[in-house]
Amino acid sequence: MDLTTTDSDGLAEFASRAAAFLASEHQAGRVPYDWGAIVPPARVDEAKQWQARLHSAGFAGIHWPVGFGGRGLTPEHTAAWILACARAEAPPFLNMVGHVLAAGSLLRFGTSAQQAALLPSIASGEAVWCQLFSEPNAGSDLASLTTRATRDGDHYVVSGQKVWCSNGRVADRGICLARTGPLEDHAGPHRHKGISFFLVDMELPGIEVRPLRQMTGGSEFDEVFLDEVRVPVDCLLGPEHEGWSVAMATLTNERGHIGSASISLRRRLDRMTADLAGAGSNGSAVARDRVTALLARGEALAALGNRQGPVASLASSLSKLGVTELMFDAAVARVDAAGATSMLDTPAAQGLLAAPGGRIAGGTTQVQKNIIGERILGLPKEPSG
Repeated sequence: MDLTTTDSDGLAEFASRAAAFLASEHQAGRVPYDWGAIVPPARVDEAKQWQARLHSAGFAGIHWPVGFGGRGLTPEHTAAWILACARAEAPPFLNMVGHVLAAGSLLRFGTSAQQAALLPSIASGEAVWCQLFSEPNAGSDLASLTTRATRDGDHYVVSGQKVWCSNGRVADRGICLARTGPLEDHAGPHRHKGISFFLVDMELPGIEVRPLRQMTGGSEFDEVFLDEVRVPVDCLLGPEHEGWSVAMATLTNERGHIGSASISLRRRLDRMTADLAGAGSNGSAVARDRVTALLARGEALAALGNRQGPVASLASSLSKLGVTELMFDAAVARVDAAGATSMLDTPAAQGLLAAPGGRIAGGTTQVQKNIIGERILGLPKEPSG
């Protein structure tokens, strides 16, 4: 069956093709488990193979230009693909950093040379990307970053430390924010200015990656040290000193894709409901009421996601905040419903330990509340200093 798409495909036909492809892959036993936004480092080879199959079948870079490894369709087609994958419990792409953040920024701000050089390898799964944004003293207040990039002829010399980097140890390239303006601005009212956005080859001399141990026992994230790394000038994305605008557009793209998490969350809540129903007298009225409230919240968030549509906007902060808080509450409810034994080495315990991470990844809960308050509700800006 030829499942390759063309620009003449209607949205309904495309969605049908996507569902058929995923069903055939499931039947053949070729669909990896759905790892979500970030592929575990140990599964990168498997993820590359999966991405290569998606690319061959026409389900990679769906709304990207054909000349850059894409299919030349629309963001609505991409949204339909992500929805189909969520329903089929299949990864929609290798990882979000490359296929949403890096690619989205390249499509919007990149030169034709940058797009031609970097987008095809993302679509095919040949290149893995990581994100070099957060720093030990610049997490929620990202604009206070101090990683420095100094122009030296045809290169920028980059030095600093990044933290909470996903896929850093397996990445071929990274999107990196560094300060090209006065360093003293990092703590002042103009700290958003003088930041530039770079596309960094992770094999360059001077880059050291160290895994970070989490309380789950795993090491999903890394810290990255950059010691006078010479980054070519043509790796600057967008205008010099204007990287903050590029970064904010990048993170909005990320939040716009998080809405598909409501489907997996609803699936998790459905399973919890079934568990309680099978528990007989152990499923108390209080427990059932608690799960019912979670389900209602999940339905509301799914409806909000449908209103959001395929193109990210400020309203995506509402979905991001709602979904991550619901995931946290669901993890707590799952442990409570399972009883004391769930606190041993069980999936429920692992879910509870991992749940706080959702309040950080993709923009912290505090940042989302500020965006909602200031930019949607029109409240006064939070005092600084």
